[in-house]
Amino acid sequence: MEKPIVGITCGDLNGIGLETIIKTFSDARMLEFCVPVIFASNKVINYYKKSLPDYPFNFTAIKKMDGINPKQINIFNCWEEEVNIQPGELNEIGGKYAIRSLEVATQCLADGEIDTLVTAPIHKQNTQTANFKFIGHTPYLKEKLGAKDVVMLLYADGFRVALATEHLPVQKVASTLSIPLLVQKCQILNTGLIQDFGIEKPKIAVLALNPHAGDHGLIGDEESTIIYPAIEQLRNMGIYAFGPYSADGFFAQMAHQKFDAILAMYHDQGLIPFKYIAGMEGVNYTMGLSKIRTSPDHGVAFDKAGQGIADEGSLRNAVFESINLWRQRIAYKENTANPLVRREIPKER
Repeated sequence: MEKPIVGITCGDLNGIGLETIIKTFSDARMLEFCVPVIFASNKVINYYKKSLPDYPFNFTAIKKMDGINPKQINIFNCWEEEVNIQPGELNEIGGKYAIRSLEVATQCLADGEIDTLVTAPIHKQNTQTANFKFIGHTPYLKEKLGAKDVVMLLYADGFRVALATEHLPVQKVASTLSIPLLVQKCQILNTGLIQDFGIEKPKIAVLALNPHAGDHGLIGDEESTIIYPAIEQLRNMGIYAFGPYSADGFFAQMAHQKFDAILAMYHDQGLIPFKYIAGMEGVNYTMGLSKIRTSPDHGVAFDKAGQGIADEGSLRNAVFESINLWRQRIAYKENTANPLVRREIPKER
């Protein structure tokens, strides 16, 4: 199989994104697996390259996608002007160029000029403008790629945690949950596990919202009125969903090892145990898109920026996983096109 063209956004210029990108691709073996295209500018790459003398990083500068060198790291110049880089600082410049990189890369992804997209971290505070009102990568990519809905999935090896709600205030979680929302999120999750991870009949654990799964309605009734009915509906559709499980006991007993994925009701419910168990190895994958997008499981880390100490492990994993997902999706399409291979996704009812 030919190597995929992997696009990488630069993230906040003052964060650790570019450092982790340079560290990742300074290993020449990466070029055996993909053709990298980094959406930034020569000048910002050279700024960080000078601060990392122990990492050999040679590249080809391009302004059009037809100029890609398949045997080299490619820098797609999204801007030409000088930029004042201030590692560790939260400022307008860092957000402005992070979004410029994202917009150009997303257009190339939509046009089929790159095969997958890996996004370095941005900061929500300096990316909000009149022209960019999204609270992160996920809702932006959902709109630009025309997805009906998406699911945020964090995973490391066989440990996968998906979110029913994402970056939402805790006080709004309960009122946001509904049977249709949970059914739709689980359908996307189930489909993704089949076509992108090659799992024939995924087993999905659904977490409760309230402590002790509501304790028979004594401390909340969302389990009986929303979550359990959604699980019943999913099982009637042929999807192997189980629960709702009390989150604390579920993870304390390492029950996640018995399932292919877990659906958490809100951000911290799923991500605190995930990050504790997975450490720096996690990858964020956006399920439900027509294209492959991954990202490292960490933020801009201003406290580490510009010091040469950032760990590139999660960024490297995000690159490798984008390649794996791309290959798996191709294999799935080839198998479903072959009448001798029967792999089905449960249909809506």
